[in-house]
Amino acid sequence: MKSNAKHGRRRQTASDRMFQRAMIVLFALIFAGFGAGAYGLVSVQLVNGKEYAAKAEEGQLRDTELAAPRGAIYDSTYSPKKENVPFARSASAYKIYINPNALDKAINKAEILQALRNDLAPLLGISPEKIDRQASYTKYNYMALAGQIDNDTMKKVNAFRDRKLDIQLKTNDKDYAGGVKTLHSTYAYYVGVSPDIVRYYPMGSLAANVIGFTGADDIGRAGLELYYNKSLTGVPGRIVSAKNAADANLPVQFETQYNAKPGHSLVLTIDAAVQSTLERSLEQAKIDSKAKAAYGIVMDVKTGGILGMACVTSFDPGNYQHIADDNVRAQIEALPEGPERQKAYNQAMMAQWRNGTIELTYEPGSVFKCVTVSAGLEEHVVDLDTHYSCSGGIQVANRYIRCHKREGHGAQTLTQGLMNSCNPFMITIGQRLGVDKFYKYFEGFGFTESTGIDLPNEYFPKKGLNIHAQENMHIVELASCSFGQSFEASPVQILTAVSAIANGGKLMEPYVVAKELDENGRVIKETQPTVRRQVISEDTSQKVRSMMEQVVTGGTGKNGYVAGAHVAGKTGTSQKLSAGSGYVASFSCFAPADDPSVALLIAIDEPQGLINGGQIAAPPAAEIMENVLVHKNIEMRYTEKEQQELGGVAPDMTGKDADMADAALKKAEYRVRVIGGGGSVVHQIPEPGQSLTRGGLIILYTEGATAEETMQTVTVPKLTGLGIKQAAQIAADAGLNIKLTGNYESDALITYRQSVPAGDEARLGETITVHFVSNNGVTDRIA
Repeated sequence: MKSNAKHGRRRQTASDRMFQRAMIVLFALIFAGFGAGAYGLVSVQLVNGKEYAAKAEEGQLRDTELAAPRGAIYDSTYSPKKENVPFARSASAYKIYINPNALDKAINKAEILQALRNDLAPLLGISPEKIDRQASYTKYNYMALAGQIDNDTMKKVNAFRDRKLDIQLKTNDKDYAGGVKTLHSTYAYYVGVSPDIVRYYPMGSLAANVIGFTGADDIGRAGLELYYNKSLTGVPGRIVSAKNAADANLPVQFETQYNAKPGHSLVLTIDAAVQSTLERSLEQAKIDSKAKAAYGIVMDVKTGGILGMACVTSFDPGNYQHIADDNVRAQIEALPEGPERQKAYNQAMMAQWRNGTIELTYEPGSVFKCVTVSAGLEEHVVDLDTHYSCSGGIQVANRYIRCHKREGHGAQTLTQGLMNSCNPFMITIGQRLGVDKFYKYFEGFGFTESTGIDLPNEYFPKKGLNIHAQENMHIVELASCSFGQSFEASPVQILTAVSAIANGGKLMEPYVVAKELDENGRVIKETQPTVRRQVISEDTSQKVRSMMEQVVTGGTGKNGYVAGAHVAGKTGTSQKLSAGSGYVASFSCFAPADDPSVALLIAIDEPQGLINGGQIAAPPAAEIMENVLVHKNIEMRYTEKEQQELGGVAPDMTGKDADMADAALKKAEYRVRVIGGGGSVVHQIPEPGQSLTRGGLIILYTEGATAEETMQTVTVPKLTGLGIKQAAQIAADAGLNIKLTGNYESDALITYRQSVPAGDEARLGETITVHFVSNNGVTDRIA
């Protein structure tokens, strides 16, 4: 037998052979990586991923996955030319893991584990039991402990990893007494770090029920994060490295890295400014009405794009397991520990995550009457000259159905019937249509199907449960459906139907995502507006739009009036069928009536006290509509009477002699205060061009005014619950101006909200916006 020494070679050990195999595999990988580029990443991830994982398990390679950033979610104002604040974005973070295989070889394993349990676990927010559980998988070199670790926490983790550690290992080397070798190292020997991704929600709870959230695994669990999870999710990268027989990584030249590919970003139709206005007004409406919840949607009537969608029962997607409602949380915490408390907690979480605008249903009530009128006009069973005399009720088969006005409305035209929200008139139209024709429009306006909006868990009507099947709709069911009762619909279904009336008769498919962008910001997919069907003609649409504008100027929707906006709308008040007792007050509207751009629905769930949509849903709708129209630069077209009621604007007195300015303003019937003595006017409040009613207060500051005088404030008085003249006088006495908004055609007007709360400080001469309403002639149901 020839000796190895004689031929200049030594016998190969098992370790040598393992190392050679690892080198062959690794060099092949590196060569393929240089030659194939992007194909390599796909190959590693999708084609050969199992093979490499097997090689890693055999001990030849170490395979580390690199998390891919999810795409961002932007609002409709996104531009590649500016810095954008997204609804959601991903950022680099860290994942902490341990090496159970190496740890198991340490003689002082128990001591090391104790340090991991006592000192590392609290830093990571995990239990000591998780340390023990992960360390028990001694076959593996990588077991994750925690992910999405931020920079601040990582500094503390690194301080732990840098702690010195003497590791005792068994050895057959006779140079070590007792067969024990001591390795002077740190805890980083067992505790490793790899790249990770964390999801942030920079806008907090804004649009949370639409955006949704991701779980700890970075997978979408609700909202758009769930619905578009495949698009938002990127392709993970990998670091594949060879290791030697001692289980240590070889130098960096023996590894190859495939970078992660980020997911697609989304640009929404939702405008963050519109969304903020919507949520703020809904929150106040919920408080004012002591309601269980409130919902709202703002839609582009021509495209179906959602400009705003909100539920007051919201949450923080960055902390989605926290119960956001203080009262609900307190009730849960008051329960004893146990199954009942856990059940209440789970129910509360599900409730706050739910997007009620697409998932929850209620009887549309009188809002549906505009659909009945549209069907009647389209089928020519009524026209604008049709008259009906309401005596307070109508006999239908063996049932007598009352109007909400028990004494009756008397003789009415079709327009007046809609303005008065007269039940018997609508029932009569339904009877003239008959079941088949009525159901044709019931289906046509989308009440027998979901809308197709790109959000998860949308309500789908079930015949016999939420809606009547056509074959089971008889004369009584037809009567109740004609005025919006005995069936259910979701808020988005109702607004989509109203938008069809507004836009010339086209039923649009609503949508939330306008575009998808690649990692470089290029548009790779763009949503095109989808017309599902033509439901009514442009002629019928024009007639009903005009009728609905009169509902707002002089009917039950008068509290939805906005000067110059030409709002058209319909109120609704209905009982809940499948969700217990209580009412839903609603108001749906669009503007401008002659060329609609924006549609809006407000629904207030289980209000206390006042329950009618015209009383409590129309006022916040008017505020929202005004803000949205101004934000979208839609021109306000004021009538001559509106111009007189609104007054003018503050004239520019800056640079003029104070005495001359004082005289000129008083001659124009303004109230004036000059601060700082004589000389020229250097500043004024209100500023030039700002709205100012005739007789308003103008503060003129001259060159002699001190800094303290120019910042003088006054305490804002309570301006709600008053008549208009009384509120204006109280504001004037306090040194403030007042801007009144509401329908001057109404009677019994009362102020109900002010833009600056009573008790707050405001600058002398500042304008406080005060909203007023009327509770006369705005009811469509008697509780």
